[in-house]
Amino acid sequence: MSDTQRVWFITGANRGIGLELTKQLLESPFNTIIAASRNPSQATALRALSDSAKGRVHLITLDISNKASVQASVKETESILKDRGLDYLINNAGINPAGFDNAFSMDLDNVQAAFATNVIGPAHVAQAYLPLVEKSAAKTIVNVSSTLGSLGTDFGPHFASYSISKAALNMLTVKQAYDRPDLTVVTVCPGHLKTDMGGESAPLEVSVGVSGVLKVIHGLTHEDSGKFINHAGERVPW
Repeated sequence: MSDTQRVWFITGANRGIGLELTKQLLESPFNTIIAASRNPSQATALRALSDSAKGRVHLITLDISNKASVQASVKETESILKDRGLDYLINNAGINPAGFDNAFSMDLDNVQAAFATNVIGPAHVAQAYLPLVEKSAAKTIVNVSSTLGSLGTDFGPHFASYSISKAALNMLTVKQAYDRPDLTVVTVCPGHLKTDMGGESAPLEVSVGVSGVLKVIHGLTHEDSGKFINHAGERVPW
């Protein structure tokens, strides 16, 4: 890891992947983390990390499915950063409102909810925070996706609404990379992890998946922009 100071912005930082990202990033004294969640006052584990981080973790309120919340969070972040930019914008927050559903039986309200959080939310956050990303050295946006959203991987008929939303997130990444060739924009899959969403039967500990994701991020070059990469550093078929 470089000994250059870097600023990270993580959505959905109160649990699971987001919390572990914050924890592992704190292992380097060169990282400052802005950890966003819907209810920071109730994020006990995240608050504990912040309390012990000697000012390197800043908690802000952000509901990525709410436009007003996104705009308010930008102002709060600007007040924290002052003249600094965001090196790494990590769109991590996501939901699977329907679980094990299929295409012809899925509740379309769940599909709308999945798109609001998994696609529209990251798109809005990226647009709103673009000026801060532009001010940074790394200029990197990472959209946390899943191989369940890969059209080139056969997972059968299940997890339909979640998979469809993640496929859309993957396309968002490609379009962002084309639109702004001066940025590095990638999609990463952390693997099937033991989180609240992944379940206790998942094959990987969250620490393993997150460690892999951070290794991928630290190894990114500008030529990687627009790619879909898993926690092992392998290309994932779209």
